[in-house]
Amino acid sequence: MELQVLAPFEEILRADVVKVLAESQSGYFALLPHHADLVSTLVPGILSYEYLDGRDGFVAVDEGLLLKRGSQLMVTVRQGVAGGSLETLQKTVVEKFQALDVREEQARAVLARLEASFVHGLAGLGEWG
Repeated sequence: MELQVLAPFEEILRADVVKVLAESQSGYFALLPHHADLVSTLVPGILSYEYLDGRDGFVAVDEGLLLKRGSQLMVTVRQGVAGGSLETLQKTVVEKFQALDVREEQARAVLARLEASFVHGLAGLGEWG
């Protein structure tokens, strides 16, 4: 099967695989090449897969949607991080969330400055009346 994992602005993974394990609201399930086509929602967690040579791979995913159609398996998520091992994946996820925290903090600071500027501008309008 060709597995493709997509986020809104990036392709997280594209690989030929023989098995995929994912988690929906109903629990974990496995997909093999001969399984029927399906669509399933995914909950945040770890999507694991097996390459053609037997190696395992992992993708940490936010909630998303999985679509299997023939030999094509597409997963769309809000956010995701690929890793060759669970240890590597954990480190990458921690680094990504720390970077997100920094960006969110910067965005909050910019928003606070904009709000202060807006309030200051409104206060100035009252002086004209």
